[in-house]
Amino acid sequence: MAGKPKLHYTKGRGKMESIRWLLAAAGVEFEEQFIETKEDLEKLRNDGVLLFQQVPMVEIDGMRMVQTRAILSYIAAKYNLYGKDLKERAWIDMYVEGTTDLMGMIMYLPFQPADTKEKNLALIIERATARYFPVYEKALKDHGQDYLVGNKLSWADIHLLEAILMTEECKPDILSAFPLLQAFKGRISNIPTIKKFLQPGSQRKPPTDEKFVAVVRKIFNI
Repeated sequence: MAGKPKLHYTKGRGKMESIRWLLAAAGVEFEEQFIETKEDLEKLRNDGVLLFQQVPMVEIDGMRMVQTRAILSYIAAKYNLYGKDLKERAWIDMYVEGTTDLMGMIMYLPFQPADTKEKNLALIIERATARYFPVYEKALKDHGQDYLVGNKLSWADIHLLEAILMTEECKPDILSAFPLLQAFKGRISNIPTIKKFLQPGSQRKPPTDEKFVAVVRKIFNI
């Protein structure tokens, strides 16, 4: 039997968090090797295990995978979370790209100068409520099913729940105008593997705070 996937990243959310989510939702146990210093990162680079000198990196099935999108696509396909045909996969990809764009804005917010944070937070809320969430609300309304694609749990659903919870950290009532997304959040959060990941003590990481921002700046020289 193959060993558990091993995740190489900092001790925070960043680009690895969606990978943690997907593995956890698939019911896959994983190990984490945290990069805590600049030296830890340099060692990985010097050992030649980072294809493009970057993390996240995941050791899985005898591969050392890099590039977040490639890792997520592989895990989704491996654990049957990527649709039944090319069309379903295309829809999953479109939905995931949307939530990726939204989560990217939130991910970088703590790293921005204090004088621009308020403006950028307002932009995140505006984009979530005017550009992104209406798409998912309409999708659920139009097909009247529990999941976004093929009436079966997919990567798109897992990613959307992660995005919803991240935006609620910015504005707790952000779903107030989206009743179907509120119901979706409740359904997906109660899937046993996901429910377990949302409990305290899981490998889910907390929101990025100033202390963690300082650590990341030091490791990556930013």
